[in-house]
Amino acid sequence: MWGGLFASGPAEIMQEINASIDFDRALGPQDIAGSLAHVAMLATRGIIEAADAEAITRGLAQVKGEIEAGTFAYSRALEDIHMNVESRLAELIGPAAGRLHTARSRNDQVATDFKLWVRDTVEALMGQIVGLQTALAERALASADMVMPGFTHLQSAQPVTFGHHLLAYVEMLARDRSRFADARARANECPLGAAALAGTSFPIDRAATATALGFDRPTANSLDSVADRDFVLEALSAAAICAVHLSRFAEEIVLWTTPQFGFVRLSDAFSTGSSIMPQKRNPDAAELVRGKTGRVTGSLVGLLTVMKGLPLAYSKDMQEDKEGAMDGLRTLSLCVAAMTGMVRDMAPDAAKMKAAAGSGYSTATDLADWLVRTLKMPFREAHHVTGRIVALASGKGAPLEALTLAELQSVEPRINAGALEVLGVENSVRSRTSYGGTAPDNVRAQAKGWLERFST
Repeated sequence: MWGGLFASGPAEIMQEINASIDFDRALGPQDIAGSLAHVAMLATRGIIEAADAEAITRGLAQVKGEIEAGTFAYSRALEDIHMNVESRLAELIGPAAGRLHTARSRNDQVATDFKLWVRDTVEALMGQIVGLQTALAERALASADMVMPGFTHLQSAQPVTFGHHLLAYVEMLARDRSRFADARARANECPLGAAALAGTSFPIDRAATATALGFDRPTANSLDSVADRDFVLEALSAAAICAVHLSRFAEEIVLWTTPQFGFVRLSDAFSTGSSIMPQKRNPDAAELVRGKTGRVTGSLVGLLTVMKGLPLAYSKDMQEDKEGAMDGLRTLSLCVAAMTGMVRDMAPDAAKMKAAAGSGYSTATDLADWLVRTLKMPFREAHHVTGRIVALASGKGAPLEALTLAELQSVEPRINAGALEVLGVENSVRSRTSYGGTAPDNVRAQAKGWLERFST
């Protein structure tokens, strides 16, 4: 590429650190798409002859076929996907291949290729997220009445339903999908035509190439066009937050599948055994989702660190934008797929969850609310009275619902038999009818609403 200036080739270690073909070969389809749009524009503007454009277009189609068939021969000596494609094109059509790079630099070329790759990947991830949300909403609809303990500080707090718990993750994933959509929208400007950093003196039509590649418009500043990697950072930021959500759910699955919880069971399809302990059923799929979150968040931190000290415009440091980002986004895709499989596979144990829902005096708040609602007691006083009643039950080693009316009245004489009706876990969840609450009717309505949205 620069043989006119350099009298000798690079050192072996220079070739090793400089080559990116091992990972940027993934940009092959996007590189060919960008080149096809570019050559069509060059011909339309009369910058190259129609015959050369036809030969280049025909040759690129053959190269694309070879890449898709897995027969393309990549060379590390050619450094990257761009020069590999151009070299093969020259083998196929001769000197006319050299006209393809007119009014273009590898700087705007790689920015365009990578934007196209990120855009395609983000769109696929958004589709996967909808698939996971659908699995969760379907499971929530089927579990709208299934009572389980709700936790704060990992201590029993108040009863909720399993369906309500699952819908919390549907909400989280909706925000994740929204972040990906926002990132995609901001990324949808085309850098092609910015050339190395200053634009070009050729009479190109940047709007035409942007339209041909499905972008909303060309980027407005040539320096920013080649120096920008915000589109990768935003995608990785959304990916990192999504991975954290999946990790939180994975941690719950790990807990729920223990004998101590026993809330759900994963089949053999998503469990592994032990090489020494024959009784073990390990939730390895969930543990791996939890562990792989580090790779996704690490990809974001890695690229932030690469970009933080770079002056405008392009620096070779920016070659480090791809390997980590590709790994992070592909890792998230794998984790979403694994989580979707686990949600569809898990078998909840309703009896175990209901028994646990009543432990730890989880209906104490219901009693306090009853005191406020029925006896018109200030909540802080009701909180204190209920605390004394919990202490009474704890001293007897009994659940709240096992206390007699007389025992309740020994703490607060005005309590009547109506208080006994709020102490069961089913009554507790049915009473939580406020918007967004855990009442089964709420859960059914929310789950159906999500499923209707996903079906349109």
